[in-house]
Amino acid sequence: MGIITPPLKDHVFWMQHALTLAKRADQEGEVPVGAVIVEGDKLIAEGWNKTIQLNDPSAHAEIVALRQAGQIKQNYRLNNLTMLVTLEPCAMCAGALVHSRLKRIIIATKDPRTGCAGSLMNLLQNENLNHQLEIEFGVLQQESSQLISQFFKQKRMSIKKPQNYCSNEA
Repeated sequence: MGIITPPLKDHVFWMQHALTLAKRADQEGEVPVGAVIVEGDKLIAEGWNKTIQLNDPSAHAEIVALRQAGQIKQNYRLNNLTMLVTLEPCAMCAGALVHSRLKRIIIATKDPRTGCAGSLMNLLQNENLNHQLEIEFGVLQQESSQLISQFFKQKRMSIKKPQNYCSNEA
């Protein structure tokens, strides 16, 4: 096919940036997912989850990055661009990625519960749709998986903390 892929070190560099964005989301109380969109070695757009702070269920990292890239490119078609994201996209994000016509997505870690790049289903390469993306998994998989696992572990622990409903009032 003659596809020239950037050296792995470039993928690691951009995925590290996406991880930094995921950590920012975590610090802001959001699910820690970060995404970057690149053209060759140039950063075009970036995003991290902002659903809670924006009260917007569509403000996933991938959507935030796609919106920014569309504004920067002044086009809703993002041909020949690559997204690097720390967690496998959900159905909503996968649909938006297909509609954007991104060329490629590099995903750090799979999401067996909601992932739509092959885990639960594969919308990104569905032959019934008018566009398919190239998919690569595993760049900084352990770091990304650890970040998301730690986030949900802390959430579960905070929910399980016993509440003292007894009043000290006499």
